[in-house]
Amino acid sequence: MESRFINRELSWIEFNARVLHQGLRKDIPILERLQFLSIVTSNFDEFFQVRVAAVKRMLDSAPESTDVSGLTPSVLLKSISARAHQIIYEQQNCLMTDVLPALAEKGLEYISPICYTEIQSEYVQNYFKTAIYPLLTPLRTDTETFPHIKNLSVYAAFLLRPIAGIQSVSSELTGSDNQPRIALVEIPEGIPNLIWLPTNQRKTKTFALLSDVISAYGTSLFPGFAVEESLLFKVVRDADFAVDEDSGNNFIHAMEDVLIQRKTSFPVQITCNGTSEKILKMLKEKLELFDDDVYKIRSGIINPGVLMELRELDGSEKLSFDKWDHFYPADLPEDEPYWDTLKVRDKILHVPYESYDPVVKFLSDAAKDPDVLTIKMTLYRTGRDSPIISALEEAAQNGKQVIVLVELKARFDEERNIARAYELEQAGVTVIYGLVNLKVHAKILMVIRRESDTIRRYVHLSTGNYNTKTARLYSDLSLFTANPEIANDATEFFNLVTGYSTLQPMKYLRMAPVTLKNQLLSMINREIERSTPEQPGLIIAKMNSLTHEEVIEALYKASQSGVKVMLNIRGICMLVPGVKGLSENIEVVSIVDRYLEHSRIFYFQNAGAPELYCSSADWMSRNLDRRIELMFPILDKAAFKEIKTILDTYFEDNTNSMKLLPNGSWAEIENEEKPGRVQAQSKLYKKYKDRNSKKAKSVESQFEVRRK
Repeated sequence: MESRFINRELSWIEFNARVLHQGLRKDIPILERLQFLSIVTSNFDEFFQVRVAAVKRMLDSAPESTDVSGLTPSVLLKSISARAHQIIYEQQNCLMTDVLPALAEKGLEYISPICYTEIQSEYVQNYFKTAIYPLLTPLRTDTETFPHIKNLSVYAAFLLRPIAGIQSVSSELTGSDNQPRIALVEIPEGIPNLIWLPTNQRKTKTFALLSDVISAYGTSLFPGFAVEESLLFKVVRDADFAVDEDSGNNFIHAMEDVLIQRKTSFPVQITCNGTSEKILKMLKEKLELFDDDVYKIRSGIINPGVLMELRELDGSEKLSFDKWDHFYPADLPEDEPYWDTLKVRDKILHVPYESYDPVVKFLSDAAKDPDVLTIKMTLYRTGRDSPIISALEEAAQNGKQVIVLVELKARFDEERNIARAYELEQAGVTVIYGLVNLKVHAKILMVIRRESDTIRRYVHLSTGNYNTKTARLYSDLSLFTANPEIANDATEFFNLVTGYSTLQPMKYLRMAPVTLKNQLLSMINREIERSTPEQPGLIIAKMNSLTHEEVIEALYKASQSGVKVMLNIRGICMLVPGVKGLSENIEVVSIVDRYLEHSRIFYFQNAGAPELYCSSADWMSRNLDRRIELMFPILDKAAFKEIKTILDTYFEDNTNSMKLLPNGSWAEIENEEKPGRVQAQSKLYKKYKDRNSKKAKSVESQFEVRRK
């Protein structure tokens, strides 16, 4: 590869290809395969809203510019379109010829309108009239202003022709000619996407799709017209908006304006079932889209995610992964606060293998404890009905000082975070609305407690959000500690982000965009300086994405100096590994499995005095240069050993892991040195399951009853 960097957008697309790869695997339960196929679509939706929209704007503003990989905007858009079309074709082919037939074999059969039996057709028509028709609003397209197409909503379009001799509406509205017209109907939300059909087969449940039914029976919406053709489609619009950081006290209103703009921004992509070229031609003209922006699919299943309603059926667990429990940590008390435990040692929490309950308990105990004086916290994404929010509100109502920094600029969670901020303020919480020009992405919680004649601080630091729902799906690590020096650093951090303060020296915590990147570069250079042919340096890192050019160049230099670099990167990787004279000592692998890999772990061998860190930050420009992030060391020996073992496990995987090649493609790993298959997530789950079993046996032995 000529360039020293892989293009960011093309690297991301290859991540989505790895997600698709899981959907293609026949050794995975069928509903899990369907889940991966639906994730491909939702991933692409966000990608087109943000990344492709940005490239299109660059095409208008600087068409001759090139990125670090040497591509101009026009060449990049062509490359994106070609690869994305290929992936979506494979996704649809798998859905229609493999996954749906496999579901039918399991007794869940999708029926398209042309295959309805007479009884099913009568049932659907009646259902349409009573449960769907009242919710529909047909929109004309021959008006002066073309109807607004909502971002990510699915529509049915109809090509209509007046029926000769019938004049059901005034000629002023329809015209007196016999020319065809096109009408649009938005597929309503809030009602089930799956419509269960009557069937004579005892062991089979058959279902239709809401969008299919509207497309098939929409004729009744247009009395006096015949439907000649129809088309189902979805439009993706630009969502890459920045809030006006100078809006002062009207910052929330500025954020609300961004949400409105997102709904009405310029179209970027259209997905359709390709059944009407006439309708498609009109949509392309009105939306100013080109052929490369059009993605035709074989069915009317525009969003495969609607099929995930199948998970709600009784017995669906048989078609899914075996259930994995979320174990309460063996070394944390369940019936008393953690204060005394944390005075003795630090505690690592590894979700979702371990339960997220300790984080909720830590905050809830603080809210109720009369000796707790203050709680300080950052919030980025919290989820709906959050017990975290409830605990913060309870603490404020109990008279404690509660300060929460809510990041309103968390993309696609802005509306929820605005609502959370209002709710917290009403409960008496002091809410800080982020920082000007910098997203606060750090995950930190500090509890300040009066103990005897002193004040003690307890700190929680995490690689993931304070979100109880994603904590059951995302793999993340967090640290509970009462280390007074880390607590001092945490105090300085909160003083900086909530008030007016210059950055004070921190002993252990490193904060972006001020000290974190420099610390990383310093540790990479230290590894170079201390590396020898007899004892080569070693860097092992796990993260979501690697795009920072300065960090990549430092890793290249490390490789050229004999340092071994092992990277586990879930998503984007712009570094080119395995190139002689440049990166021959760098290996990049990626794992896509049942849990989303989200933790960031960095290990530096340091000539026999190894250091280990966790962080909220990936090695990306946005994280290291334009966000408030934290990196924290693992100082406790037992915690160090625990996380290093976790990190090593990810590099043993030869089942769900793929290796990045110098040409930017990914290949499945074949590990001939170790017989048998190793699946990192399964191995980790077994470890925590065994630990929980030992804990249960220990508890049982304490209550052994002696009998005669």
